[in-house]
Amino acid sequence: MLNALTLLTGVAALLLAAWCGWAAHRDQPTKDWHFIGMAVVSLLAVVQLATGIVQLARGEKPEQGTTIFVAYLLGAFACVPAAGLMSLAERSRWGSLTVAAGGVVLAVLEVRLYDIWGG
Repeated sequence: MLNALTLLTGVAALLLAAWCGWAAHRDQPTKDWHFIGMAVVSLLAVVQLATGIVQLARGEKPEQGTTIFVAYLLGAFACVPAAGLMSLAERSRWGSLTVAAGGVVLAVLEVRLYDIWGG
């Protein structure tokens, strides 16, 4: 299940990045709808974090080590909320661009999580 969840989270992060990137292109700050999108992507990251911890608790082991896997899980969990908080501090197009960058970073973290698990 972790592979499907990783793919879903990565695609959702890229969609969020494109949406906020389009808002930045149109010189708009992040709006309420963007924060709803961030909440959805963050919820997927929370589910992924919980699923990864449960798999580790059941005795399954990532191919490249547990410590690095947990570190990437925590990074993926914190990525979009951190970008959202920074966009609140910068209420201009740069806030939207920050969230777009956070979505791209999350998608890259998802690819790396897939590799670490042994996909």
